[in-house]
Amino acid sequence: MSDIVIRTEALVHTYSTGVTALKGVDLEIESNDIISIVGQNGSGKTTLVRHFNGLLRPSSGKVFVEGEDTTGKTVSSMSRKVGYVFQNPNHQIFCTTVYAELEVAPKNYKMNSEDTKKNIDRVIELMNLEKILSTHPLTLDYTTKKIVTIASVLVYKPSVVILDEPTGGLDQAGREMLSKIVALAHDEGQTMIIISHDMDYVAENSRRIIVMSDGQIIKNDVPFRIFSDRESMRKAQIEPPQITQLDMALTADDHPSLNVGAFVEKYQFISKRGG
Repeated sequence: MSDIVIRTEALVHTYSTGVTALKGVDLEIESNDIISIVGQNGSGKTTLVRHFNGLLRPSSGKVFVEGEDTTGKTVSSMSRKVGYVFQNPNHQIFCTTVYAELEVAPKNYKMNSEDTKKNIDRVIELMNLEKILSTHPLTLDYTTKKIVTIASVLVYKPSVVILDEPTGGLDQAGREMLSKIVALAHDEGQTMIIISHDMDYVAENSRRIIVMSDGQIIKNDVPFRIFSDRESMRKAQIEPPQITQLDMALTADDHPSLNVGAFVEKYQFISKRGG
């Protein structure tokens, strides 16, 4: 049985405005999973994950990270275990060179110099950053800035990495790089949590999807079951990827295609079988 890296019990969060954004959320996230959290704006996605590293605190209920109750834990100690990549990279850049940006977290967490260099060299190679190490991050194009902010979190190897709308503003090369990064981080044992409105990316890159609506989790399952559940999609006001919708319109199969490659392979098989 997999270890539970994050668990919430009856988690409630009410903002100072009086809006209750989470309404008794019970959730378990397994170690070394790739989870996407989806739902319309205001469904509670970002409010939920910001409890995982202490950016928000429960109004009531509990949050456990790696089995430890986070009550009274500092943001710094929680962020060491749960890294957060913000939606806007400009909100996460502090230094005048890319290399200095990569050094920030290791210095803050007092990593030794040998581990720091090894980890920095690793993310430089992984994300092809060699040519921009002396560049001011804020002068980079949007896609590269986003890659740099992801690198600045991966460099200290938190157990969990949260990516908030990671595909927003990315070009196709950036999306492909992001998928590679998520897969490699997962292969190295990290748990990846993705908040996204991009259902094409979610369908192709998630092992599990959590659907939220009105501050509650309404479904938590593998992708093909999520996207074939019309009632959950309607309630969450989201739509499956277009290729999935097409497949569902063509057949009554309860295991619809989640990407173009799977769709083509499926209908080539059907065509050959029919012939």
